[in-house]
Amino acid sequence: MSQPKWALVVPAKPLTAAKSRLRGALPGVPHEELALALAADTVRAARACPLVADVLLVTDDARVGALARELGARVLPDLPAAGLNAAFSYGADIAGPGWVAGLTADLPALRPAELADALRAAQDGPPVRRYVADAPGDGTVLLTAPPGLALEPRFGVRSAAAHAASGASPLTGGWPSLRRDVDTPADLAAAARLGLGPRTAALTVDHAATAG
Repeated sequence: MSQPKWALVVPAKPLTAAKSRLRGALPGVPHEELALALAADTVRAARACPLVADVLLVTDDARVGALARELGARVLPDLPAAGLNAAFSYGADIAGPGWVAGLTADLPALRPAELADALRAAQDGPPVRRYVADAPGDGTVLLTAPPGLALEPRFGVRSAAAHAASGASPLTGGWPSLRRDVDTPADLAAAARLGLGPRTAALTVDHAATAG
C-alpha cells in the first residue's frame, strides 16, 4: 500500500523584508539574492521529496513566485497579508483535505530523504499535529496535521514551546538538514557544512572567489 502524499505550505516574505539578521552575511552579494536562494533551495528539496504531491508557496514577491513556479510549486498570493501564521493557515486551507504540513522557507541544506523520513514519522501513531524543532530547539521548521485537523500554526519566537502548548507532539528524529534553518551568518556557515542546495552554494562560491 502506497504512503499517503502530502501538501506542503511554504510562506515567503517579500525579499526586501526577508531574513534581516542575514544582511551582510556574504559581503558583495545582494541580500535579496541570498534570501531568494534560501527559498529556492527549500522549494527545490521539497519538490524532490517522494512523499510530497504539492508545494504551495504563499508570497507576494514576484521574483520568489516566478522562481518557485519554475521549480514546480503552486504559487498563491498572500491574501491574508497578516503575517507568517496567517499565510500558513491560508495555504493549508487552499491545500484542502489530506495530510498537510507547514515548512519554513530558509532550509538551504534540506535533503529530500530527511524530509520524507520526518513526514513518515508524522503519519505513525495517533492522528495528531506534530512538529520538528530547529537545531537550537527553540524554533520550528516543520508542522504537520493529519486529515481532519487544522494546522494551527504558532510560528515565531519560541515556536517549539508554543506548538507543544497548543497540543502538537514533537518529532524527535535527527534530520540535521531539516533542522538547520538559517537566520544568522553562523547558521549559514553551519548549513554550508551540511552541504547547501545549488542556488545558495553558487552564491557562497561566488563570494569566496570575490573575497579571494
